[in-house]
Formats: sequence, structure tokens, C-alpha cells
Amino acid sequence: MTIVARFVVDTNVLVSRLILPHSICAEALGRAESNARLLISEATLYELADVLSRPKFDRYVSLEDRKGFIERLTQIAEIVPIIQLVRECRDRKDNKFLEVALNGSADVIMTGDNDLLAMNPWRGIEILSPHDYVKR
Repeated sequence: MTIVARFVVDTNVLVSRLILPHSICAEALGRAESNARLLISEATLYELADVLSRPKFDRYVSLEDRKGFIERLTQIAEIVPIIQLVRECRDRKDNKFLEVALNGSADVIMTGDNDLLAMNPWRGIEILSPHDYVKR
């Protein structure tokens, strides 16, 4: 029986991966996708869609490509229902990523957010930057 790791990715990493396809975020996400199961929630997906709909990204990636990225993400990721709420991060907006990790039994949260990185490890879940994820 093969055990597949489960991981959560913060919005900042996903946006960086899309905007900079040859970045460390892209490399880390590519490795994670090939070795693990991506977990998202309705709240994290909504945040990503909201961020990527901003006109400031028009000069980097077309709106059509951004919508395609979100569509692909929903096809490959497991959407985790949030039953158990979390209120532990110093930045309340980041609790949604902890909720996905907790409710989805994640092994890793990949983020560039210092508020989340400062919590590593959290409830036995590693919280790593894309750089540290690639190094491990």
C-alpha cells in the first residue's frame, strides 16, 4: 500500500507559481504535486480566485490563463470540508490554511507567509517555505 503525503499551499505560493513558472515556488509545487495530494477548501479557493482576478496581474498572465489555472487546481486537488475551525494564527486571515491542514490531515503546509512559518511545526504538521520544501 502506497502512502501519499498530503499538503496545503498558501495563496502566495500558488500566485508566484503562476506568475513565475521557473521560480522556486514552481519547482516546489511541481515536486509536491508529483509526490503528494494537494488539499484546498472553498475558502482558500475563493481567496485564490479573488487575488488572481485583480487587474494588476493582467500584465503577467491573461485572465483566461488565470481562470484555467484555478480550474486545473480544482481538478487535481481534494476539496476538504471544514468541520473543525482554527483560531491560532496571529494573522486571522491565515487560519483558513490551518483549517485545511487540520481537517484534511495534511503533512505539510507550504507558504511564504511569516505568520504561518513562525508556527512550524503546528500540531505535528510541518510548515515550510518553498525553498525549505525543495531542500528536504
